[in-house]
Amino acid sequence: MINKIGFDNERYLEEQTSSILQRVGMFNNKLYLEFGGKIIFDYHASRVLPGFDPNVKMRLLQKLKDKADIILCICAGDIERKKVRADFGITYDVDALKLIDDLRDRDIEVLAVVITRFENQPAAKIFKNKLERRNIKVYTHYFTKGYPTDIDTIVSDEGYGANAYIETKKPLVVVTGPGPGSGKLATCLSQLYHEYRKGIKPGYAKFETFPIWNLPLNHPVNVAYEAATADIKDFNVIDPFHLEAYNKTTVNYNRDVEVFPVLRSMLEKITGTEPIYKSPTDMGVNRAGFGITDDEAVKEASKQEVIRRYFRYSCEYAMGFCGKDTVERIEFLMKELNIKPEDRKVVEPARQSAVEAKQKKKGNEGIYCGAAIELKDGTIVPGTNSPLMHASSSLIINVIKKLAGIPDNMHLLSPNIIESIRQLKEKILTSKTVNLDLEEALIALSINSSTNPAAQMAIEKLKDLRGCEVHMTHIPTPGDEAGLRKLGVNLTSEPNFSSKSLFES
Repeated sequence: MINKIGFDNERYLEEQTSSILQRVGMFNNKLYLEFGGKIIFDYHASRVLPGFDPNVKMRLLQKLKDKADIILCICAGDIERKKVRADFGITYDVDALKLIDDLRDRDIEVLAVVITRFENQPAAKIFKNKLERRNIKVYTHYFTKGYPTDIDTIVSDEGYGANAYIETKKPLVVVTGPGPGSGKLATCLSQLYHEYRKGIKPGYAKFETFPIWNLPLNHPVNVAYEAATADIKDFNVIDPFHLEAYNKTTVNYNRDVEVFPVLRSMLEKITGTEPIYKSPTDMGVNRAGFGITDDEAVKEASKQEVIRRYFRYSCEYAMGFCGKDTVERIEFLMKELNIKPEDRKVVEPARQSAVEAKQKKKGNEGIYCGAAIELKDGTIVPGTNSPLMHASSSLIINVIKKLAGIPDNMHLLSPNIIESIRQLKEKILTSKTVNLDLEEALIALSINSSTNPAAQMAIEKLKDLRGCEVHMTHIPTPGDEAGLRKLGVNLTSEPNFSSKSLFES
């Protein structure tokens, strides 16, 4: 995992900022910018573009904050369904609250929250009340009448005109959301409709990171985007409108290409003039491709991301969260890139760790879970479960001992503390599993550090694990997954369950 830097953040920041301000100037100093992707903690981008600062887009907003209003959109259906942001394991409504806090921490206020496709869903109403009682402006937009084919109805007082108007004051209006399908486009167009009726003539553009329009269609970065969106069935295509207008090959994704003729018609109906955009690529403000400094490093990192997505969707299929077609889509993309699961370096050591554990305990029943971590210098450290600890707990204890130079035979966790926790789980909390998950092990380690200097040395090495690669032979329990996520590792696992029980207590 000796990562090469393949991306220049400062160049990207300069180019993207300049392009946005130039686009604002093209539209009478008023632009609605549909902000795709994650504003903060864009870990997908940082994984496929090694060197990419996952918070570089937040830095961009900080540079533009005096010129920009922020509108946050969230779909009522996503709130009701409790849709989850996978990298944090939190629901979209919680992610929206977190984003508001993250922006405030950087002195950026959200002007308003828009709950889109609102139909008085109970969970959405509770979310609305929660925000309003904290003095945050909330607007509700309903399903647009006539959408997507009846342009005359869509662009009328019955369509976009029926949505509440949000008064904005700054030249740039950033319209964002916790994920795809949040209603960002409809909110932008609704605002344009109202603005034009008031004699203001703003424009519309899209801020996107992926796919990268000036890389080849089959470039691993763009294939990794398809892998990341396999569950919503996005795929990349050559932009036919751009090719026809300019005789130049560019890459876009299917939904933008499919909706472009309708979007162009709606913009023409709203503005009363022919739009300046001749293609979906024209609409985008995306300079990510110009920040790439090492194409080979980016290609390799993107291939690794496709493998991670394969494991993730395989586990989600096993848990019932996605269909077989999603896994099959990833398998097709892996064949396209000529890669396999074992090309992830931690996979085979984790599997071997589980096999060796089973051989040592020959004759004993039970499920043997293996894990492995790859450190930043390429060193791989294994771990396995035991009657005392889960595999992830064992793994992290092993690796921080190694990093701290602590001998294998030295205990970091007091046997008395472990036994006390086991007794609590078994006798008081009536848990079926009494060995320590990672969160429990880390708390025990912290307690032990007050009397054990070696434990304190080991704790200080936990921060060195951020960005390391981890693989497990079984789906992690909630305590293991939460612990690994907080440590900032890139986790994958096999689609196997660590217990025969359907319900874990």
